[in-house]
Amino acid sequence: MSRPNLNICLIGYKFMGKAHSQAWQTVGRFFDLDARPVMKIVCGRDARAVSEFAERWEWEQALTDWKQAVENADVDLVDISAPANVHCEIAVAAAQAGKHVFCEKPLAFTVADSKKMLAAAREAGVKHMVNFNYRRCPAVSLAKQMIDAGEIGEIRHVRCTYLQDWLVDPEFPMNWRLRRETAGSGAHGDLGAHSIDLARFLAGEISEVVGMKKTFVTERPANGTSSGLTATAGEGTEQVTVDDASVFLAKFGSGALGTFEATRLAPGRKNYNRFEINGSRGSLVWCFERLNELEYYSTADPGTAQGFRTIIATEGDHPYAGNWWPPGHMLGYEHGFVNAAYDLVQCVANDQPCVPDFQDGAQCVAVLEAVDQSINTGGWADVEVIQ
Repeated sequence: MSRPNLNICLIGYKFMGKAHSQAWQTVGRFFDLDARPVMKIVCGRDARAVSEFAERWEWEQALTDWKQAVENADVDLVDISAPANVHCEIAVAAAQAGKHVFCEKPLAFTVADSKKMLAAAREAGVKHMVNFNYRRCPAVSLAKQMIDAGEIGEIRHVRCTYLQDWLVDPEFPMNWRLRRETAGSGAHGDLGAHSIDLARFLAGEISEVVGMKKTFVTERPANGTSSGLTATAGEGTEQVTVDDASVFLAKFGSGALGTFEATRLAPGRKNYNRFEINGSRGSLVWCFERLNELEYYSTADPGTAQGFRTIIATEGDHPYAGNWWPPGHMLGYEHGFVNAAYDLVQCVANDQPCVPDFQDGAQCVAVLEAVDQSINTGGWADVEVIQ
């Protein structure tokens, strides 16, 4: 039986562009799909660089005008991997052109722009998904299954930390992630968005927050060249206009309490994205730096055997894991993107809702924005409920 093609247009070709390209190349080799992804167009501002990227990653065509790419009649799905300052404009245009939309996080800088994106996708009747890739780690999906099955009981505490150290050195140069006009915020929106999404995914909605943010290194060498989390300096210096770190407390609609910390200035922590969830009957702990492992404590165990056990989430019946390697053969960062590509293709092919969708993305931005409001007012702030 032949499968229809799903023609992909990728906007953005650097760090996230590589991750998304690898996912589109790989997904059909490990998963049985109901549509065949075709890497049709990749788009970026630098003609030479995007052409070289297209050749390396086997995209059929390279363009420098994203509007031309989005309006191309052969494109079915627009994958937005560019910085967040262009998410809204591209997503709205793509939806209005009748294209399904896959967008990196955070969905937008503001709740207002997030709502525009959600409204455009709903009005056009296209599928829409935001890429919170950590949901697709098998151990995290397993944690969700266990929570839904009541294995840790009523959730009481949610602790999320996302720590990195790539900006510890004050001589690390400026790049787009350190400018408010292109990044929107620093660790708060970049790292905090992932923690908020994991918390919502596992423990439900956040209703109130109070927080603080700080920029420790306010001036850095001017931007020269940069790629991913590496850079070389240019001439002079620039002012950092985003936060280095954020901390906030949260109240969940369920009554649970939450603590959240995000920073890029934690020496030794490379990608320490961790949660601990305590319930009335047990606890679950996960950290991306040991992404295949889920720690589980159950009060139902006999007293002589109580303690945290480590579940290696690579068995064939663990979420997603059965499509990859034999048990005990570990998965990595890239696999979350491939698993997301699989879910997205299947939702489009079978006309099913995507999760997490733009409403989830907008609700995450609402939490981020409420933290900012709390800082401005010096007190607790309600989180807007996105319908």
